[in-house]
Amino acid sequence: MKNLKHVTFLLLFSGVLAVSAQDVKKCANNLPKTIVLEGAVLQHNYQRIIENDPEKKAALQSLLSKANKILKEAKLYSVMDKKQVPASGDKHDYMSTGPYWWPDPTKPDGLPYIRKDGLRNPEYFEITDSQEMDKVEDDTEILALAYYFTKEDKYANWASKIIKTWFLNPETKQNPNLNFGQAIPGLNTGRGIGLIETRGLFRVIDAAILIQGSSNWSGEDHLALKKWFSEYLTWLTESPIGKDEADEHNNHGTHYSVQAISYAIFTDRPEIALAEIETFKNRLESQLKTDGSQPFELVRTKSWNYANMNLDGYFIAARLAENNQIDLWNYQTKEGKNIKSAVDWLMPYIKKEKKWEHEQIHNIGFGETVRILKIASKKYSNPEYDILAKKIDLKNYQLDSNQLTF
Repeated sequence: MKNLKHVTFLLLFSGVLAVSAQDVKKCANNLPKTIVLEGAVLQHNYQRIIENDPEKKAALQSLLSKANKILKEAKLYSVMDKKQVPASGDKHDYMSTGPYWWPDPTKPDGLPYIRKDGLRNPEYFEITDSQEMDKVEDDTEILALAYYFTKEDKYANWASKIIKTWFLNPETKQNPNLNFGQAIPGLNTGRGIGLIETRGLFRVIDAAILIQGSSNWSGEDHLALKKWFSEYLTWLTESPIGKDEADEHNNHGTHYSVQAISYAIFTDRPEIALAEIETFKNRLESQLKTDGSQPFELVRTKSWNYANMNLDGYFIAARLAENNQIDLWNYQTKEGKNIKSAVDWLMPYIKKEKKWEHEQIHNIGFGETVRILKIASKKYSNPEYDILAKKIDLKNYQLDSNQLTF
């Protein structure tokens, strides 16, 4: 059985190499025009696979294992799957409840709910929209990357079905709004804070860009997806709920900027992207102290998680700004605040030279930290970051997503 697996693996890569060798010259002159994933990095890793780099080949094998599992399970996702109906009466509207809100034990009906920061109410998972949207992001990215590295249409075809089901098909698509996100029972039917749940939709955009030209994702499909995101961007920037989130001063504001910039770039609305990049610069001024600490995240009950999550948002925004030839990696505010200082402020804690003294009700993890350090190593030409990333969490460091996209 072991030998059979070995033969299968060799056959798989011989196919990849045959296609790659034929297309590599064309690929060299036609980088993927992804907006967060870096086309040059994808191309470089593609070339290393062709050259039989063992680390990259192992990462591709892991990626394809995940992609093949997705194909085997053949699951599609839709806002129509939920049992509940939003206040609008239209199941096409996305909905969720605030994860940290619980029934008030002093009230007979528990209403209105009360907040317990960092403690997730299991009721949150009874509405399936947020979980299914996460799967849409995960599965489309995995499949699109599998298609990019193998050129096998089967991966792009299923990715396109997932995207069409969630965003385009009239019977199953989500309406382009988040009017009913993170509602608080007894208080409201939706809040601006709910927009944090769509912060990863840029991954779907990059997936769609990667599968362009495949047999089941037409130019018309791509334009239809652009139209959906353009309408969502209009809602994001003009609706009361969208404006409420835009005014948030912590990670919610950061990831609002990520969303506005990414959707504007994808839908060819540069004036919105440029304006939001300027807003993001102001967020750095208001969110950071001069030493690089993030006071709005450090007051949370999961301060480590939120400090990393917000910094991850900084990195995504900086990558997005590169699409407009704007360097946020080295940008400094009037008070000298910058993204790198936020990375370096965390370093003594990552190195365990200092104990984390802020409230953290869950164990400290390094998933986002590893990604941040790997990217920082390249953006700031400092291999120490990468060495540290490998040291603190080798398993996360070796994830196929980290090996093939950075």
